Amino acid sequence: MKITREEVAHVARLARLEMTQDEMEQHTEQLNAILEYAGKLDSVDTKDIAPTAHVLPLKNVFRSDKIRPCLAREDALANAPKSEEGMFRVPRVID
Repeated sequence: MKITREEVAHVARLARLEMTQDEMEQHTEQLNAILEYAGKLDSVDTKDIAPTAHVLPLKNVFRSDKIRPCLAREDALANAPKSEEGMFRVPRVID
């Protein structure tokens, strides 16, 4: 698949990029080189390779839940700018 100069100009217009004719030509060549390189993957035989979502096998890395004592209310409110009746006092945002 080849990228045309018109397609580069179209993408540049969508991205609101101002490009000179030289830049447009340069980007067309570079994008075509990238597509040509990626096209080499079509020649690789992958029929005996199982599809995967990741190169390495992954497993759940979360720790198991353990019951632990929570932070005391006084400690939680110690650095609060304002508190009222054991709760954080915040400015009203809805009337």
